[in-house]
Amino acid sequence: MKGLYFQKSSTNEEITFVFQERENLPITEDNYVKLQVKACALSQINTKLLAEMKMEKEFFPVGREIAGIVLDGILPLDSEDPGLCEVVRVHEHYLVHKPEKVTWTEAAGTIRDGVRAYTALHYLSHLSSGKSVLIMDGASALGMIAIQLAHHRGAKVISTAGSLEDKQCLERLRPSLARVIDVSNGKAHVAESCLEETGGLGVDIVLDAGVRLYSKDDEPAVKLQLLPHKHDIITLLGVGGHWVTTEENLQLDPPDSHCLFLKGATVAFLNDEVWNLSNVQQGKYLCILKDVMEKLSSGVFRPQLDEPIPLYEAKVSMEVVQKNQGRKKQVVQF
Repeated sequence: MKGLYFQKSSTNEEITFVFQERENLPITEDNYVKLQVKACALSQINTKLLAEMKMEKEFFPVGREIAGIVLDGILPLDSEDPGLCEVVRVHEHYLVHKPEKVTWTEAAGTIRDGVRAYTALHYLSHLSSGKSVLIMDGASALGMIAIQLAHHRGAKVISTAGSLEDKQCLERLRPSLARVIDVSNGKAHVAESCLEETGGLGVDIVLDAGVRLYSKDDEPAVKLQLLPHKHDIITLLGVGGHWVTTEENLQLDPPDSHCLFLKGATVAFLNDEVWNLSNVQQGKYLCILKDVMEKLSSGVFRPQLDEPIPLYEAKVSMEVVQKNQGRKKQVVQF
């Protein structure tokens, strides 16, 4: 039985993906189940986090968002088994029942981004009806689920688009967005657009997709064009606002902190792995997984999935995903 793993080069710069023959699964222990995988979604592997958690190995299993008979869920960060394999062994605390109406690919393709959206908008920023929300890069897999969750909660949603295709995709959404800000040409002013849309009050919640931290001379051209500067985010944030960032190396200077202090605003970091790093929050985590599946079943969540691919194409597809070159969620179907 083969599984997909990734291996770092000796320089720790290049990542390669390899299929390896796996040993037979050990006898199932208490609270563990054997799961026949029917679909597995592909997501970027945070190699820096693995290094900081001292979880690096010569070969690390690939694929954690899985759906299978009878259960589906997210494999924990320290799982020995790759999701890209026919059968895996999973602790029952990481599983949730799949509604009958939900397909295998939908379950696997939505579970991770659903957890991230819930973590950002529910637990870190207390989303509620009537609030204004800026979701950066709304046409991404995470952005689309976050928009759908915000709309479901009755929020006013603004989003950014990095290309004409993304802009058209966001403008077709129903319910419609309050505003789509096209940043593809680098001329749009995100802060000005958001302040204009909110009557100068600023938005209540910001979920970024990365930010620029430095001057123009120190940033790559692509990043300059598509991402707002941290000062823009602070400017467009309203009083008592919440900034949820995916930028793990965010650096705030004293003037930035002072401005946030005057607004009584908060900055929170979106790391969806925290649910797997402590058993204290296990109950909340399982509630999120269950709610994501229910919203998928009821049509609240409508994931943007690419066409399912067979297992033998997983290696090439994972290389594309790791380089962050894909837009729709990629799912391997067994």
